[in-house]
Amino acid sequence: MAGVTPDRGNGTPSGRQDTVFRRILLKLSGEALLGDLEYGADPDRIAAIAAQVSHVAQRGVEVAIVVGGGNVYRGLSGAAAGMDRATGDYMGMLATVLNALALQDALEKLGAHTRVQSAITISEVAEPYIRRRAIRHLEKGRVVIFAAGTGNPFFTTDTAAALRALEIHAEAILMAKNGVEGVYDADPRVTPDAQFLPELSHRHAIERRLAVMDSTALSLCMDNDLPIYVFNMDDEHNIDRIVCGERVGSVVST
Repeated sequence: MAGVTPDRGNGTPSGRQDTVFRRILLKLSGEALLGDLEYGADPDRIAAIAAQVSHVAQRGVEVAIVVGGGNVYRGLSGAAAGMDRATGDYMGMLATVLNALALQDALEKLGAHTRVQSAITISEVAEPYIRRRAIRHLEKGRVVIFAAGTGNPFFTTDTAAALRALEIHAEAILMAKNGVEGVYDADPRVTPDAQFLPELSHRHAIERRLAVMDSTALSLCMDNDLPIYVFNMDDEHNIDRIVCGERVGSVVST
């Protein structure tokens, strides 16, 4: 869809350049921020991700991000052992806020205009999640980072990604994976002869319990015809390739 989007955050118009998507949602796991660390966030890794996102945003693509918290929560797992599930989930939500703020800082160092919106109220550091406000930020060319999942326990950040993508009318979810090229019929780290699946349906992924997203998230995407692009985050050009229409990784669609 060609066109010019006015007021890209700094008051200057900017049209999209050779891209096939107008608006995307990027799902980053907390582990994507680990780098070589056992837990925590690697500043170099975060800076590399921010550079990819900033480049795509400069093309005129509207980018929203949902980030997980596994890299932080992994360090808390001992303390959380035996804890009530809801309490543990709220701890995980707070971990995603830490990651969102780190990613925001890295993006703004590159000159990107950003907003963090949290599903739980932390007014000192993030806006509350308001759908129409999020859409307006995107229309102004700001990168919007959604933190704290859905704001409810028992729901994963995968489900948050599917929900937010549908709410903001994203055209696709870009699902970043670590060290794998896309979807396989088995874990390639465990099964060396696992078969790579370049294309599959949401239903196929659900029925075979493939490691794409959790079943709730996949069902949301299937019911609303939302495609998922699963790709290797380690290649710094993959996000740009996908938004430019190149076939990268696996595509999950109806």
